[in-house]
Amino acid sequence: MRPFAAVAPFALALTLSPQTQSPQTLPAPAPDLRQLVTEYAADLRDLERRYDVPLSDERDARLRSYLEARRAEFEALDARTLARDARVDRWLLLADIDHRRSGLDHERDRAAAQQALLPHAAPLVAACEARRRMATVDPEAAAAMLTEATATLDRAHAQLGSGKFDAIALPVARAAVGTIDELQRATEGWFAFRDGYDPMFSWWTRAPWKSYCAAERRFRDAVQQRLVDGRTGDATLVGEPIGEQALLAELRHERIPYTPQELVAIAEREFAFCEREAAKYCDELHCPGDWSKALELTKQHHVAPGEQPALIRRLCDEAIAFVDARDLVTIPPLARECWRMRMMSPDAQKVNPFFLGGETIQVSFPTDAMEHDQKLQSLRSNNEHFCRATVFHELIPGHWLQQFSMARYRSYRELFETPFWIEGWALYWEMRMYDLGLQQSAYDRIGALYWRKHRCARIVFSLNFHLGTWTAPQCVDYLVAKVGHERAAAEGEVRRSIGGAYSPLYQCAYMLGGLQLRALQKELVGSGAMTEKQFHDAVLQQNAIPIALIRAALGRAEPTDASVDGWRFAEEK
Repeated sequence: MRPFAAVAPFALALTLSPQTQSPQTLPAPAPDLRQLVTEYAADLRDLERRYDVPLSDERDARLRSYLEARRAEFEALDARTLARDARVDRWLLLADIDHRRSGLDHERDRAAAQQALLPHAAPLVAACEARRRMATVDPEAAAAMLTEATATLDRAHAQLGSGKFDAIALPVARAAVGTIDELQRATEGWFAFRDGYDPMFSWWTRAPWKSYCAAERRFRDAVQQRLVDGRTGDATLVGEPIGEQALLAELRHERIPYTPQELVAIAEREFAFCEREAAKYCDELHCPGDWSKALELTKQHHVAPGEQPALIRRLCDEAIAFVDARDLVTIPPLARECWRMRMMSPDAQKVNPFFLGGETIQVSFPTDAMEHDQKLQSLRSNNEHFCRATVFHELIPGHWLQQFSMARYRSYRELFETPFWIEGWALYWEMRMYDLGLQQSAYDRIGALYWRKHRCARIVFSLNFHLGTWTAPQCVDYLVAKVGHERAAAEGEVRRSIGGAYSPLYQCAYMLGGLQLRALQKELVGSGAMTEKQFHDAVLQQNAIPIALIRAALGRAEPTDASVDGWRFAEEK
């Protein structure tokens, strides 16, 4: 055996000339998707800050050109070369771009619908755009523009009084009032930028500016009074149905392969489960078949004024101890320690008659400033048994544990936040805690089922509203009759749901997201692939993304577009 034979190939390579050596082709480094997401989010923040003028064609064009360029870049990434986590990020980026482009289309359509009530807008928008470009200003021309805008508004005010705009739909008129306010804020920024700093600008424009502001306020208030307040007794109980096609687009964005009508049927099926369960506890409370009576008995169990904070603290501790005893999810020490509480104002309770949560749980309870009937309704709506089913939803293992984890795991995905993960996680725990027996008494079980019915009802009334088949008052009546809400609480729920502060699918996201997580838990925990604690920790560490993509990240099979978009998570077995 020759002792140097093992190194001979290496020695041979050293004798080759540079021209005869075979170059080694190194594989291209895999793209850093986390960095791409971070850059994309930062770009969007900068662009939105720079192009901030409402009704601006410049803004629309610049955002569209950016989104189209980035989409081509992300689409060109070869998904086959990406690790699974990076493939999820690529899906998220492409979906976000498509959703933002649809949002720009929606903004353009809304602006076109409002155009008759914005006759003064075009020159003011142009002036605000020029300011953002830091263009020079002709003070005399600026004064003339303001004078013409004043005359335009005065003419429109007269036309409004004669009924010219009465055919404009209530939701459009209500949205136009908001747009008028946005444009006025932008115009005030344009004026303040030069007033007092440019003597010629101030000399020419101060008087026309005062006249313009007075005309703008007269017209804006007249639109509000005639086209909004004058058409409804409660102008806050107004929303804009988006229609079936827009709902389908939103569902595609969330990777939910069901029609609105199928989702209503799923909600009704879940509702039927609640009613079968409720029948057991109605019997136990000696009111067989009478949900209303059982609910009334439950609502009477509330603490005295001033004692609600202590109840919330006690229920939080109870839920944490329950989770700890079963080793269901990791609860870090700081998460146990660093949450707060505050009481909700009477005005806030008109929109949020129950709790809101997260790092600070916001507690609804009567105040001394409320009318007597309001106090009674708030007491009944925030009774001890309803609270036992919702405090953990807001704190641990619900929203506060989510927020704690979001700040620490894959925080770059914050851009893609979805209510189906945010609210679905908290609702999933309502179902899980019920199954595991957190609620022991018949009163507690009725309280938990009340909330579960409530989540089913949210799907039914919100989708029917956005399909245009139900009015807002019909939604209120449904909640009172079907779930057992106090009327003030039902009005607050509908007001919150349709007022525009929440996305059209937000109220569906509670139950549907919960059902998604329940189905995924059965796949991964039921098959033995994960323990329950491993599953819950893993879901938290994926951050707030569509649950179909969490399934793609955690599942045993390699994910594809078809498996992500075609997941029928709520099929009857």
